[in-house]
Amino acid sequence: MRTTIGYAVESIGYVVGAQGLVSFASQAFFGTEWGWMHKVVDLPSTAYLGIIAVGLALILGGVKTRKAADRRQPA
Repeated sequence: MRTTIGYAVESIGYVVGAQGLVSFASQAFFGTEWGWMHKVVDLPSTAYLGIIAVGLALILGGVKTRKAADRRQPA
């Protein structure tokens, strides 16, 4: 069960991080809106760096959860 939760959290982290990166790059470099994040929240371009950090934290948390589950299972 922990492995499944770890994969789910990690997958969500990849999506959130990618959307944060796309939104930041589109606002900072092109002055447009890409992705779907701008439809959910209206943030300045620097705030999307925080979204990227949240995505990275979710990825690391998911990996840590999966590895903890692997250590608990008997070999």
